[in-house]
Amino acid sequence: MDNLKQAAAGTGSLAVTVSAGPGLPVVDASILLYPNPTGGLPDAAPWESDGMYKAAPAAWANFIGSRTAVEALTGGDGRAVFDKIGEGPYIVMYNHVTPFDSGNVYYYALEITPGGALARVFALTPHISLDTVVYNNGAARSTPHGVVGDTLTVSALYNVNNQQYPLQAGTAADPDRPLRPRRSASNEFRMRIERTGKQSVGANIRMAQLGRQGGVGDRQRFAHYHLTGSFVADEMTPLPVSGKITTTASRTETESTPDLSLWTLIRNSTEALSFNNYAAFLGQLFCAPGAGAVPDYEQQRFPAFEHTFKRLEKRRALPFTDAESYRVLKAATEAFVMVNCGVLTKPLAFGDDDAGYLDRRDLPNEQSMEKLLRRYLTAVEPHLKTLPYLALIRSKLPDVEIQLPAHQPDEANLCVGLIRQRLAHPCLMELIWSYWHEEGMLVQSTNAITRRFQNLRSSAHATGIDPLANTEIDALRPANALLWGYVQDEQHRLSVVRRNYEYDHQYGLHLDGRAVRDFRPADSRSKFIEAFHNLLRQLTPFFRQDDDTTVKADAFPVLNALKEVHLILSQGAHNQYGDLPATARIEMMMQQWLLARPEFREFLPTRVMVAYPEPWMDRVDAMKKLQGWTDTSVAHFRDLAMFGEQLLLSIRYGHWSDVYEPVQAHNWARFWRPQAQGYIHAYRAVTGVDLSAELANPQLESTLPSVLLRQRLEAQQRRA
Repeated sequence: MDNLKQAAAGTGSLAVTVSAGPGLPVVDASILLYPNPTGGLPDAAPWESDGMYKAAPAAWANFIGSRTAVEALTGGDGRAVFDKIGEGPYIVMYNHVTPFDSGNVYYYALEITPGGALARVFALTPHISLDTVVYNNGAARSTPHGVVGDTLTVSALYNVNNQQYPLQAGTAADPDRPLRPRRSASNEFRMRIERTGKQSVGANIRMAQLGRQGGVGDRQRFAHYHLTGSFVADEMTPLPVSGKITTTASRTETESTPDLSLWTLIRNSTEALSFNNYAAFLGQLFCAPGAGAVPDYEQQRFPAFEHTFKRLEKRRALPFTDAESYRVLKAATEAFVMVNCGVLTKPLAFGDDDAGYLDRRDLPNEQSMEKLLRRYLTAVEPHLKTLPYLALIRSKLPDVEIQLPAHQPDEANLCVGLIRQRLAHPCLMELIWSYWHEEGMLVQSTNAITRRFQNLRSSAHATGIDPLANTEIDALRPANALLWGYVQDEQHRLSVVRRNYEYDHQYGLHLDGRAVRDFRPADSRSKFIEAFHNLLRQLTPFFRQDDDTTVKADAFPVLNALKEVHLILSQGAHNQYGDLPATARIEMMMQQWLLARPEFREFLPTRVMVAYPEPWMDRVDAMKKLQGWTDTSVAHFRDLAMFGEQLLLSIRYGHWSDVYEPVQAHNWARFWRPQAQGYIHAYRAVTGVDLSAELANPQLESTLPSVLLRQRLEAQQRRA
């Protein structure tokens, strides 16, 4: 380590290039630089004339022992650079498997001198090729040419001594679209030939990292290079056609953009945070393991849920008695939100239906989502990539260091600097989810029950019989202990006043009622509702044009509206923005879970034949009926919360400020069409304002939803 400690003062440099052949740079290869103060070498022999050595894995492991290395990754040109190296002897190694050479370790021994600049090349000879065979009706053609409609099979194979062998452990091929893997054969891919002429196919050849004791190490970190093959396709023999012939027109084609991967992660992650997933998680954790259908990536995340819950459960203590059930529920809810809110959390939230979703939106689907995401993310450190929007913010603060390693996400953040966890794993949630649920009377329904639990009369029914007079929850049921803990913990929850001020700070929205009358905010996003509704209004004519196969839809108005909303949202992303949305989400999800408990059916007369998508919703509608509140179903408020969050996350975290071509806006509108039209419909059902009407009413559309809701409630009460 002595030489490496001198790195800051050293003047030497080393450039390492990794190649799999002419014009085949190896990308993301891990290159390790070890100090070698003794100048010794493992049991090895020089290989070729350029001084590169190879060693058996066991000999290398014995030689290197517990030494610490500095790592660099090769870029798109296959080149990695070590700067400011202290003088002395070193060993530089290629840290990936080499099954094409009996698994030997490749390395160089070198001497760094003051101001010296060395260059070394790892010239790999993988002997891998892409073999193409054309099939027609299940039989291989005898000629190398295929015709349109045939099936092309591409195999990644080793070629040694004129013999072909399957790829060995630690190596794999990742095909380019439209090639698709065959389930019955690894490293074999198929596609249908769609056009004539000489064509190329390609695949990324991946090589896993080397284990400390040799063999395959980390399979998630691999070096790769791009390999191509070719084939020729001819026209199909024309067949005479008779009878009635019809033609169809298709929608305008669009280009693939890398942010499709971000939008897919946002859509899947927000759906993973749904109440039904939350209830399934609590069921698996406490009541019925295996209960509830959840996506595959959610099943893979369950160990992380359980680990986070056990860690939080030890840390979260309450200063009062008989609240153990509530304390455990609170820790489990926090664990669920923490694990699911990060769109870059492994395993990534890519599902089996992602390709189908893009196909239904007529969006390109040539590359895998993982590939698109790797193209989309931006590096802010050698081993830290994040969203381009966050990378831009980080570039504005070049003098501020990134603090806390990735393995310490929960330690106290006391140092001056940027919190690494929030760059590497940003927690994507929008407070508008909480706003619409609060307007839908979720919080008020829970408060009414807890007030009755404490034998407090409803303030709106000072005379006569209290609507919840018959609410009696016996002490034998878990709901009693949960409500006791919930009431005792009131001092530690967000108040309606605090949430209301943050609604205004982020969106220029605020509640209307006695509890929030003396409202004097310091900073408000007063232009948000006007800008957001203008965006939704621009989408209606765009969708109409996009459905017309005779015209090309103009996405520039949508792009300009997106840039305006993005700017307003980013202005409100300060102060409490980093923590309050998650805290409000945790509290309201617990309220939903409490209301969904079967005990509340006994005193809340619900409509059994109404098919609510989530089991807590009928309890809220029943409470609104009892209390004389708005008669608009909470289902519409829930749609506004869910769709609004997805739309705003894609706008807030998209890199819209630097976009000038309309392609991304075109893709955004197609991708989020169900959510945008769902929001427009739900907003009309809740407020009576139709954002898709032919004639716009700017004054009405920019009126606060809370004002419109009060006006509709007053009209409802006059009709009663």
